[in-house]
Amino acid sequence: MVSANAWFPVTLRLAGARVLVIGGGEVAARKIRLLQRAEPRLELVARELNAELTALRDQGRLHYLGAEFDPDQLPGCRLVIAATDDPALNRRVAAAADAAGVLVNVVDDPVPSSFITPAIVDRAPISIAIATGGAAPVLARRLRERIETWLPAGYGRIAQFMEQQRARVKALPLLQRRALWERFLDGAGPERLLAGRVEAAESLFAELLTAAPGAAAGEVYLVGAGPGDPDLLTFRALRLMQQADVVLHDRLVAPAILDLVRRDAERIFVGKRRNQHTVPQDEINAELVRLARQGKRVLRLKGGDPFIFGRGGEEIAELAAHGIPFQVVPGVTAAAGCAAYAGIPLTHRDYAQACIFVTGHARADGELRLHWDQLARPGQTVVFYMGVTTLPRICAELIAHGLPADWPAALVEDGTQPSQRVLTGTLADLPAKVTALAPSGASLLIVGEVVRLREQLDWFRGAASGAGGEGSP
Repeated sequence: MVSANAWFPVTLRLAGARVLVIGGGEVAARKIRLLQRAEPRLELVARELNAELTALRDQGRLHYLGAEFDPDQLPGCRLVIAATDDPALNRRVAAAADAAGVLVNVVDDPVPSSFITPAIVDRAPISIAIATGGAAPVLARRLRERIETWLPAGYGRIAQFMEQQRARVKALPLLQRRALWERFLDGAGPERLLAGRVEAAESLFAELLTAAPGAAAGEVYLVGAGPGDPDLLTFRALRLMQQADVVLHDRLVAPAILDLVRRDAERIFVGKRRNQHTVPQDEINAELVRLARQGKRVLRLKGGDPFIFGRGGEEIAELAAHGIPFQVVPGVTAAAGCAAYAGIPLTHRDYAQACIFVTGHARADGELRLHWDQLARPGQTVVFYMGVTTLPRICAELIAHGLPADWPAALVEDGTQPSQRVLTGTLADLPAKVTALAPSGASLLIVGEVVRLREQLDWFRGAASGAGGEGSP
C-alpha cells in the first residue's frame, strides 16, 4: 500500500513530448482523450484497437507501434500509461519504465505507479487537479463535479487577461502589484471578462493602474481560528488568511489551520505556553505596528475567539493608538466548540439557565481571585479557561462555597481535534483523574450538571477517544 502522503502534485508540459500508452480498449481511450488536451506525441501499443483508437490511428493523431510491448520502446518517452486488462503485463511495463527512468501510471493500480492521473477541472490556462493518492478515485471525481458547477466555464479568460497585463505592472513594487491585482479581482473586472466585455475590463484595469498608490497601505487582520477543527473557520477568516503577507500565530492554532494560510506568507510564532511567555504581549503589539507600517497585510491568528481571554482588545487598542487600520474576525470560542464536540450542552433547560466563562489562570502572585460565591451556584454552567494547573484549587473552592463534592465536572483536552480526550468526574475526584491523565494539550474545564448528558450525547470520536466518558458521574 502506498501512503497518500507519498504523492506530490505537479503539472507537466507535454506538448510535443512522447507519451506511450499500452492498451487498446475503453480504459486506454479514456486516458488518451485526457492526454490530447496537452498536445503530446501519442504512441500506442495494443494487440487490438477499439473503434475510437482505430479512427485516431487512421487520422494520424495516434502513432501505432505494434501489438507487443518492448522495453526498447521506452527511451525518449516522458510518460507511460499501462492500461491493459492484463495485470501481469501492466506490472511488467511498470518495472521496465522504472528501470528506464520513465514516469509510469498503471491504471487503477497505484502500487507500481510512479505517477497518478487526477480528476481534472479544465479552465485553460487554469487547471485544477484533485487526487486521493489512488485511495478513492470516485471521491475525487465527485469533488471535481462540485467544482465544475461552481467555477464558471469562462474563468480561464481572467487568467489570460492577467497574463496579458503583466508587463504593465512589472515595474511596480511587489506589494503594490499584489494589491493592484486584488483590487481588480475583488471588483467588477472578472464579471466583465466572463461576459466577454474585454474592452470594459481593460478600461477598469487602466483606472486602477493609474490610481496605484505610491506605497501600499498596511493593515492588520485579527482573526479567531476557533478551537482546532479547520471546518469551524468562518469564510471571512479563510479569505483573509489567504491574503496576508505575514502571520503571527500562537500555540493554540492547530497545524491544520496554519496550513490554510497563504503558502508564501511569512510565519512568526509568538505563542505562549503555560507558565512560559515566549514573546511578551507588549512586544507582540509593537511587532504588529512595525509590520503594518511596512505596508504589509498582517494576520494575527489566535486560537478560539480573540476577544475571549485572547488579549485581542489590547492588540487593537495599540493599533488604534498608532492609526493602523485593522479588521476583527470572531472565531468559535473554545467553550462553545469543545463543549459541543464533547457532547456537553452549555445550557439545558433542565440543568443550566446561565453560562459563565472564567479564566482559571493564576495571577503573578499565585493567587486565584474569583467571585467564588457567584460561581458555586446550581442552575448554571461554569467554563474555566487555562485552569489545568489550578484545577485542585478551583474544585476545592467550589466545594467550600457550597457546591456538593459529587457535582459533575469535565476536562476537555484538544477539543474538536482528532486527538480530543474528555475526562469526566466530580469536583472531588476530577483533580486526581487529571493528574493521572497528565494532559499536555490545550484543555478546558466545564463544571455543572450538564456534564451528566455527556454519556448520552457523546457523538465525536477522535483518535484518542478512549478517555471519553471515563469516570462519568
